[in-house]
Amino acid sequence: MAQMADEKILTEVGTNEWQVVVFLLGNQYFAINVDKTREILRWPGARDVPQTHQAMKGITTIRGEVIPLIDLRAYLEIEPSVELENSKLIVAEFNKMKLGFVVDGVDRIYRINSDELDASLTGTFLGDNSLYVIKREGRNILLLDYERIVQVVNPGLADQFKVEAKFSEDIVNTLGDPDEYKILVAEDSPLIRKLIQDVLISGKFHNFEIVGHGKAAWDRLSEDGDDFDILLTDIEMPKMDGLTLTRRVKENPKMSHIPVIVFSSVMAEDIKRKAQSIGADAQITKPEMHNLLEKVIELLSKTPKAQKQLVS
Repeated sequence: MAQMADEKILTEVGTNEWQVVVFLLGNQYFAINVDKTREILRWPGARDVPQTHQAMKGITTIRGEVIPLIDLRAYLEIEPSVELENSKLIVAEFNKMKLGFVVDGVDRIYRINSDELDASLTGTFLGDNSLYVIKREGRNILLLDYERIVQVVNPGLADQFKVEAKFSEDIVNTLGDPDEYKILVAEDSPLIRKLIQDVLISGKFHNFEIVGHGKAAWDRLSEDGDDFDILLTDIEMPKMDGLTLTRRVKENPKMSHIPVIVFSSVMAEDIKRKAQSIGADAQITKPEMHNLLEKVIELLSKTPKAQKQLVS
């Protein structure tokens, strides 16, 4: 990522600011979080892989590592503005995998605030692949749901999100009645929200609430009479990101006792250190659903409510 190093601006943890790489597909601007981006390369060439999704351009080898290539133009059915040989490759890493996104060109890095993510058209006019619009310098920049795109291109990845029934039955025996615990989840991706819902239900938790961004989670936590026993939060969200939410919870005397699990597709060492520095009780990388459910059980078992249940 040498060509990005000079532009990258460090953001302090919990300030609701992060950075995106802006790139072009046809004449439309798109963005990807800098924390998902490893480097930007010229088109490296590819070897075909038979019987794959139309957006799969094949595989290539970068620094001795074989990675799959997904052409975002083919996936979104956008006419390329350059020949394949003149395309750029954004090498990304998230959900414990590395892959390359083929794009027409890379523009620059923007430092943004979570408030700039406009979700008013999400799930309607933006379709299933775009989460937000970022309005900057007269441009409407679309932030894509990369986790969903990867799963559509490779449906077999969905198996990583499943939790075996026997596993769920074994671990909930340490808590008494799981429905005695109230769980709050902050997650912006519809796909991941459904997966978290499924894994909580598989663990026999039904008393949970899922909201689409950190500000909604903070508002729920701040309401009188609603005492949550644990918080699960993504990092990259509109209005208030997960690190800002975690910092606020841990700095508030009335909430600081609530265990917080940061559950993100990006869990590089610097992100882990940031989460630890503001008091997060655990950091889990998507799609580690087994680990997520296990950590929920572990942290809840240490709460006074769990001790009372087990004694009674």
